[in-house]
Amino acid sequence: MRHTEDKLYSCTQCEKQFNNQKYLKIHMNVHSSKYKCNECGKCFTGNKELTVHGQSHSGEKPFKCTVCSKRFKQSPHLVVHSRIHSGEKPYKCALCDKAFRAFIESVSLNIHMRVHTRDKPYKCHICDKAFSVSVSLITHVRIHTGDKPYKCSQCDKAFIKSGDLNTHMRVHTRDKPYKCSLCDKYFNQSSNLQTQ
Repeated sequence: MRHTEDKLYSCTQCEKQFNNQKYLKIHMNVHSSKYKCNECGKCFTGNKELTVHGQSHSGEKPFKCTVCSKRFKQSPHLVVHSRIHSGEKPYKCALCDKAFRAFIESVSLNIHMRVHTRDKPYKCHICDKAFSVSVSLITHVRIHTGDKPYKCSQCDKAFIKSGDLNTHMRVHTRDKPYKCSLCDKYFNQSSNLQTQ
């Protein structure tokens, strides 16, 4: 039943349907006032979720990093953050040395695996070019549509990618972060460092 579209269990309070009676029972807690936020009226399936949600109204962040003092609403967020300081990356690629810090990054691990499988599931409907990441497809489609959402605040130039705007802004700020290792010259783009 999990793999079929059949959803035989319907909620009597709303339109939601479920393919498992257990999931319906969990969902029904949403409609009870037992776990209802007094601030916004939103309902939750349990007290833990309600408590965490309550912190969004109070701004409370009880979990503090012992290294940099950054604070978090939930302890799992602190655990993931602490890996920045420890360098721990428990989610590892089985085929290369690439590793990730957080469970959410394990999604990135799945995307990373496409480097090895050469899977490109995101195809452009205009030119059939394919991409391994959906964001790359979104950026690519702008070539066809002419959409340039990243606009310079100093002049009338606009760009397809945010990175291109960031590079362009160095024209206005005169920032030159790329230094030649052989002389004292600095450049505003890495490509200029390579060619000049």
